Amino acid sequence: MAILENLGKYRNFGVLIIRVGLGIMFIYHGVPKLAGGPENWEKLGGTMKVVGISYAPAFWGFMAAVTETFGGLLLMIGLVFRPVCILLVINLMIAAVMHFSKGDGLQGAAHAIEDAIMFLGLLFIGPGTYSVDRK
Repeated sequence: MAILENLGKYRNFGVLIIRVGLGIMFIYHGVPKLAGGPENWEKLGGTMKVVGISYAPAFWGFMAAVTETFGGLLLMIGLVFRPVCILLVINLMIAAVMHFSKGDGLQGAAHAIEDAIMFLGLLFIGPGTYSVDRK
């Protein structure tokens, strides 16, 4: 189909759509975690036990909330794009392992795994032309 063949010219626009869409959703999920305060951070950071880290759960929870919230913002504008993708992949892999450890199985971990795959792919693709990091 001729109309679909021409869409390849707009790859950078496609990457922008992915960046902005995922960025908005990560801000949406991160802000309540960030605003939840130390009690919420401690609960969130307690999931680090699944990878053998049991000290300073409030710190780890705060870092996860910051990664989601500000990582989403940086993703949207395309600033420090690849480091943000790495942090989000790590964050999501911890979330997936936590779901498996709770017995949620693939059904519970699927969303985190899907997002981690997307960020891993974006790590290689880069932020595209319409970003602060453009080359």
